[in-house]
Amino acid sequence: MGKLYVVATPIGNLSDITLRAVNILREVDLIAAEDTRTSQKLLDHYKIKTPLVSYHQHSQQNRIGYLVEQLISGKNVALITDAGTPGIQDPAGMLVQAARIAGIEIVAVPGPSALTAALSIAGVPADSFIFLGFLPKKKGRETLFKKITNWDLPILIYESPQRVIKTLRDIDKFLGDRAIILFRELTKKFEEVISGQTHDLLNRLEDKPMKGEFVIMILPPQKKHGREKNY
Repeated sequence: MGKLYVVATPIGNLSDITLRAVNILREVDLIAAEDTRTSQKLLDHYKIKTPLVSYHQHSQQNRIGYLVEQLISGKNVALITDAGTPGIQDPAGMLVQAARIAGIEIVAVPGPSALTAALSIAGVPADSFIFLGFLPKKKGRETLFKKITNWDLPILIYESPQRVIKTLRDIDKFLGDRAIILFRELTKKFEEVISGQTHDLLNRLEDKPMKGEFVIMILPPQKKHGREKNY
C-alpha cells in the first residue's frame, strides 16, 4: 500500500512552505488538490512536476474511491488544500477517514495555518481559545451568535472580504461592543492587523472596500469587580 501525506502549503507567501513539504510533493506519485489552478502556481514556483488531480467539495464523493484505489495499489498521494493545513474548513477529512478505514498509513506534513499565524501575533493569552471556522451564512447563524454570547474565551473565525462587515454588525448586535482583532491577508504583501472595539471598527471600515481574507478574533468580556469590562 502507498501512504497518504497530508501536506500544509503557504497561506500567502510562497516562501513559507517547508523543505519537507517540497520534497514530499516532488516524491509522491499523485497530488490531490482542492483547486488545481491555484496549486499549479505553487508547483510551478518550485518546479514540481508531480501530476495533479482535483479533490474539492463538489468532487469528493467520486474522487475518494479513486484516490483510495490509487493508495491501495501502492501509489503515494499528497493531499493539499488551496492554502494552509488540510482538514480545516475543507473536505480533506473525508478522504483521510476513508484512507484510515482502508488501512492506509496517513502522514502529517505540518506547516502554515492562518489560525495559528493569527494567534501568534494577537498579543493575548492563547493557551485556550475557540475556533469556529466560517460561520453559517443563514441557517443557524443567529442561534450560534446567541450561543456564544457568554463564552469566556477568545473566539476565532474565518471570514471573506464580502462578509466581514456583516459579521462585525452581527457581533455588535448579538455580543455588544467587544474588543476585536482583525487579521487581513496574513503573510501577504498587504498584511494588516486592525484592533479596536466593534463600534470603532464599524465606523472606520464600513464605507471602505474590503479586500483579502480575514481572521477575526473576538475577545471575551473582561470581568472586574463583579462587572463586565471589555478588553
